[in-house]
Amino acid sequence: MKYTRITLYGIPNCDTVKKARTWLTDQGFEYVFHDFKKQGLPEKALNSWLKALDWETVVNRKGTSWRKLSPDEQASVTNAVTAKPFLLANPSLVKRPVIEWQSVKGTVITVGYQPEQWLAR
Repeated sequence: MKYTRITLYGIPNCDTVKKARTWLTDQGFEYVFHDFKKQGLPEKALNSWLKALDWETVVNRKGTSWRKLSPDEQASVTNAVTAKPFLLANPSLVKRPVIEWQSVKGTVITVGYQPEQWLAR
């Protein structure tokens, strides 16, 4: 498939993001990198991810940022609505990388390092 734009969201020192960036480059894909640390998490993008994907796919509950939340805060994240403010306040809670694959047919969003899925597009 021919993509009109690929945007990879993440944190530059994240190993999974590094692997994804290397893979995209090795495959000859041009992409835009959106650095959560420098550019933050765009609310419009987050809204589209939470609409297209299950909120549990977007929230990284295995990472350090999740573990830093209090047990009460963790327990309060039960759906997309309750997850959103935590994600906006701390983009490190987003499972990475998030990639928006835009084409003339629309946008597909993937989360995590999944080269087999990416090649199947």
